[in-house]
Amino acid sequence: MSAALPRRRVAVLISGRGSNMTSLLAATKDPAFPAEIALVLSNRPDAPGLATARENGVATVAIDHKQHASREDFERVMQEALVAHNIELVCLAGFMRILTPWFVERWTGRMINIHPALLPLYKGLHTHERALADGVKLHGASVHFVVPGMDEGPIIAQAAVPVLDGDTPGTLGARVLAQEHVIYPLALRLLASGRLTVDGARVRTAGEAGETSALVAPQLA
Repeated sequence: MSAALPRRRVAVLISGRGSNMTSLLAATKDPAFPAEIALVLSNRPDAPGLATARENGVATVAIDHKQHASREDFERVMQEALVAHNIELVCLAGFMRILTPWFVERWTGRMINIHPALLPLYKGLHTHERALADGVKLHGASVHFVVPGMDEGPIIAQAAVPVLDGDTPGTLGARVLAQEHVIYPLALRLLASGRLTVDGARVRTAGEAGETSALVAPQLA
C-alpha cells in the first residue's frame, strides 16, 4: 500500500468573523482531508475569526493594513508571513482587500476565493440586493481561482439556491451562505488533491461525476 501524501499547508485570509474559515476548519479536522489549516491571517487585528482560529489550535497573524503606506507594502509583509509558515495554498474567506497583481501572481493556481453569487453575474459587493432587484429566480455562490481582475478567475465550484417571493437580502443571503459552507471545503479538497486543471476559462475536474438533475425555480407543490 502506498504511503499517504502529505497534507497541503493552507492559509485562510479573513477580515471578519470568518464563517467560511470555520467550515474549512471543520472539514480539515478529518485526517483524510488532503489539506490542513496551518495559518489564519487577517488585515484587521480585531477580526473575531482570529479568536476562533486560536480556539481551534491554529496559528494566527494580524497585519493591520492601515499601518502600511501602500497595498504592496502591506502585501510584502503578508507574503513574508505566508512563507514563514510554509504555506502552499491560500483561501480568501471574507478578506476585504483588493490584492495587487504583484501578490496574485505569486499565488497563481494556488489561491482561491468564495463569492456570494453565480459568477460571472454580480461581481463585487451587495450581491443579494442586486439579485433581488433584477428579479432572478436562481442565485448562489461560486469558488474560483484568484486572478488580478476582481471576481474574474476560473470557476471551480458553484451552488444555486432558488429565490423565493418573500426573500429579503438577509434571508436569501443566509441560504447562499449555507451553500458556501458546502462548496468551499469541496473546492479546497479538489485543489489540494491535485484534481483540478485550468483549461482557458474552464476548470476541469478529474473524476468528475456524470450528469445530475437541475435545480429549477420556482418549485411549486
